[in-house]
Amino acid sequence: MQRFRLRIGFGVMHVLSHFRSCFGDRFHKHDADMAAGSLLTLLDDIASILDDVSILTKKAAAKTAGVLGDDLALNAQQVSGVVSKRELPVVWAVARGSFVNKLILVPLALLISAFAPWLVTPLLMIGGLYLCFEGVEKLHHAFSHREKKSPEEAEKEITDLAATAPAEKVETEAQKIKGAVRTDFILSGEIIAITLGTVATEDFPRQLLVLSTIAVVMTIGVYGLVAGIVKLDDAGLYLTQRASTLARKAGQAILWVAPWLMKTLSILGTAAMFLVGGGIVTHGIPWLHHFVEHTAETIRQSGGLGAIFATITPSLLNGICGLIAGILVLAGVMLIKKLRGKTAHEPAH
Repeated sequence: MQRFRLRIGFGVMHVLSHFRSCFGDRFHKHDADMAAGSLLTLLDDIASILDDVSILTKKAAAKTAGVLGDDLALNAQQVSGVVSKRELPVVWAVARGSFVNKLILVPLALLISAFAPWLVTPLLMIGGLYLCFEGVEKLHHAFSHREKKSPEEAEKEITDLAATAPAEKVETEAQKIKGAVRTDFILSGEIIAITLGTVATEDFPRQLLVLSTIAVVMTIGVYGLVAGIVKLDDAGLYLTQRASTLARKAGQAILWVAPWLMKTLSILGTAAMFLVGGGIVTHGIPWLHHFVEHTAETIRQSGGLGAIFATITPSLLNGICGLIAGILVLAGVMLIKKLRGKTAHEPAH
């Protein structure tokens, strides 16, 4: 009986071996062809998506270039005035805040786009009004403290600053970082909104990849440049201590340019608040947006230098609208503060 079972076992093995020798190679080859075809199809789909993402990212980057320039100027202006050895830590802290902003904004933008697209414009307008308000508040503060200080007053301020407790300096630094991150949130929202408009007709994976790419590249690019700008004076000082005459002259030139560059960026940063904020406000009010476009087109058709002036007309009108909007918001805020102050001082009945 055992010998019979062994014979059956050997017989089955022989049949299977013969079957494999006849057909097995063909089956293995068919499976390999199917696997290779699936892999090539997958790689082709990935390459197609990446190619689309690359093209869409370039388009979005071109459209957000203006806001990016404003973002650079504004952030360089926001972190100016920090003690030299604390400049890079402050820039890094603001950059971390910017990454957190975009981690919030990218999913939020995708959710709003999917479920409440009508909400994008009102949210952007609130952010735009806040930028205009901040710009006017800076101008108000600058003009209200414009009187020149005597040498004694200036010396006293320096002495008081030197005597300031480290905890108070950290608190001032934290306030500066908080303000910069808050402003970055609005500018990042504008960049994400413009990017989302570029990929509005695409599917979800492409939207996610493009938005994520723009968020990461813009943040690294802006704050990398800001870090370089705020350390220009240190680079100039380093070069002035080199043995090479050319290096020393280059260092002296950098030290001469750096203060002017920071002052220019401070002015451009304030102007950017009105340009970006005003642009958001005018785009959110259809008749005002059409008025800006119609005015620019009328100037362009006038001939001569009209074509040149037409290119700057929209920005100029957006800036004026931003200034007016900021003045109105500041007036409203001051009125509310005044009314609250009166309410607080009223005697209880």
